[in-house]
Amino acid sequence: MYQKDNMKTKMLICILFLGLFCLCSCKKEPDKPGTIIPQVWKTYNKSNGLLNNCVSDIAIDAAGEKWFAVSAYSSDGEGSGGLSHFDGTNWTTYSTSNSGLVYDHVTTVEIDHEGNKWIGYGQATIGSGVSKFDGTAWTNYTSSGSGLVSDQVTAIAIDSVGNKWFGTSHGLSKFDGTNWTSYNSSNGLGSDFIIAITVDYENNVWVGTWDGGIAKFDGTDWVVYNRSNSGINENTVTAIAVDKQGIKWFGTSTLGVSKFDDHEWTTYNTYNTGMLSNNITDIAIDNNGVKWISTNGYGVSSFNEQYWSTYSPEYGYTDYTVWCISIDNDDKKWFGTNDKGAFSLKD
Repeated sequence: MYQKDNMKTKMLICILFLGLFCLCSCKKEPDKPGTIIPQVWKTYNKSNGLLNNCVSDIAIDAAGEKWFAVSAYSSDGEGSGGLSHFDGTNWTTYSTSNSGLVYDHVTTVEIDHEGNKWIGYGQATIGSGVSKFDGTAWTNYTSSGSGLVSDQVTAIAIDSVGNKWFGTSHGLSKFDGTNWTSYNSSNGLGSDFIIAITVDYENNVWVGTWDGGIAKFDGTDWVVYNRSNSGINENTVTAIAVDKQGIKWFGTSTLGVSKFDDHEWTTYNTYNTGMLSNNITDIAIDNNGVKWISTNGYGVSSFNEQYWSTYSPEYGYTDYTVWCISIDNDDKKWFGTNDKGAFSLKD
């Protein structure tokens, strides 16, 4: 799906500004407002396969296999970062010591139409940038050796014609396989620091920025939406998802979620809904149209357009801070946490 909000840079934001500090099988009636649902989670961590317990992004390939972006930064001070691959039974780990990965702080991973994995590194270390893995060979792209605008890659998205879009701390780079084009606040963006990228069903690219609102690119023109010219509730946009009706859902760093149907804006936050927190880290939409919203420090909320439900550690899983959400073809939800690994949920 082209809507995957890649990215998953919310962990990087906390590193920069705050310091880096599973199977649910319950069958239930439609959730009532504010319902807290007990559940049994299936957890994946260092003890059963993951390279480390800090999971910043999860990508799912055409075969349904999971690829976990794993950070070296874990609160227990142990382990290393890299890429973990889970085929449903077996785990394979890729690190700087056994593969072509060039840095152990992996922030984001995306998979293109040919099955290539694109891996972004979350620190502006010289020579990091982004790596491509085709299943055999590794290729690295950096700011010095290619047209990538910065080596600090915070988000990745693939559009419908196969262009790769890389969000960085210094703007946005597009790569068509041959040529590079870069954008920043001087030629389209509201801010140079990119947090999230999503491509909608019409191949428009939506870019969430730090303190610069949302920028939409239709292939020719840019439009920026911010608090001064639209109904978006905050200018720091940390997550983007697009539902089957083409409605955009934007998560923000402190003021909840904004919904945009191309005409009207609607705000959801802890003051007018059963949402757990206004500090949003990711949004994903399942096969039934339910919105899954993860937060920094408060767990996960879901919204079925009628009721809100909440999922928090005291009811089963193990970490209040959830950085990322991905949903597979079986509608199983996969969550990456700050320092307790990943967990899955099947309704």
